[in-house]
Amino acid sequence: MPNMADPNFARSLTYVCEHNEQGALGLIVNRPLDMALPALLERVNIAPALHRFQSMPVYFGGPVQTDRGFVLHRPVGDWQATLDVGGGVGLTSSRDILQSVASLGEPAEILVALGYAGWAAGQLEWELSQNAWLTVVADPEVVFALPAEERLAAALQRLGVDFARLSDVAGHA
Repeated sequence: MPNMADPNFARSLTYVCEHNEQGALGLIVNRPLDMALPALLERVNIAPALHRFQSMPVYFGGPVQTDRGFVLHRPVGDWQATLDVGGGVGLTSSRDILQSVASLGEPAEILVALGYAGWAAGQLEWELSQNAWLTVVADPEVVFALPAEERLAAALQRLGVDFARLSDVAGHA
């Protein structure tokens, strides 16, 4: 954002899923890859049985472990490897959720990503102090109800910021 040098995060909206003394983990939720969910399911030998996900994109979740899949979803549910991120949203990295999506269409609200954004202990705090990020309270509606190309502007609007007027140069008074 104002002082972000890493091109992986240029014009990105990152949903921070976990933040503690050991670091932070999030998913970029507005950068679809050139891959639809059925192609990813086939890559992991899961037969896509439902057509409603035919055009659902897979997202670039971040530059860490880009060969690893993550599903941001609502409701949280009961999957093998799920982190309750709050607000009724879960983050799951186990295969069972993909099998359920493919065969049952559940959970209904999902965002599937490859890779994640990760920060070491204290790194995110330092980046925030350097004006690298703008922060806004997480709103699942932005992720699950809006198309990818509208998510960043919607999040900024919650801050009262017009993206067209946002400078990428930070000022210091």
